Amino acid sequence: MRAWCGTDDPPRAGRRPSPTRTAAAPHEEGAMDAIELLQHDHRRVEQLFRDHRAAASVTQRRAVVELTVRELSRHAAVEEMALYPPARKVLADGPRRIEECLSDDMAVKKLLLALDRLPPGDDREGELMTQLRREFEEHVREQEGELLPELRARLTPQHLAELGRRIDRARRGAPTRPHPNAPDHPPALTVLGPVAAAYDRFRDRLQGRPST
Repeated sequence: MRAWCGTDDPPRAGRRPSPTRTAAAPHEEGAMDAIELLQHDHRRVEQLFRDHRAAASVTQRRAVVELTVRELSRHAAVEEMALYPPARKVLADGPRRIEECLSDDMAVKKLLLALDRLPPGDDREGELMTQLRREFEEHVREQEGELLPELRARLTPQHLAELGRRIDRARRGAPTRPHPNAPDHPPALTVLGPVAAAYDRFRDRLQGRPST
């Protein structure tokens, strides 16, 4: 007997659990479910874009760029590892919609890679951050306007809580740099993602970047 995990067919709201499976653990007091965690990520990145516009020096702007690269790289990896596999199964027209999400994520990763490689004070930084902000705003509109509400309607609160725990675990081991050429589907993603994350954290330490 085992609770649902993202590689199984997730139980949906209103559907009686199979007698061969146990229900997920209750939602802990004060814990965020999957949708709340992803929305929290969105608000954090939106604040980073505001911080970049308000930064008063090259050093401050570069620090915000590095934080933005880290947060969005982790966010993309978390979605690929923990959100998209169950969403592909339960959403209406899920496979096509998730492939579109992955295509949009690729555009974001390429912008992140360009920003990560820029030297501090490069004239292209402002333009790249503007392009990235627009891509991210579209990502938020699509997810919070359509995908996440539909996911909430189709999964039970207990399984959204379990998915939240999976997202939290995925974030702790996610890459902190963009890897546009890496696999974005399990099982290759599941195997290679931690390798990329370990390499990223090694680079972060060498360059004095935050790694948590």
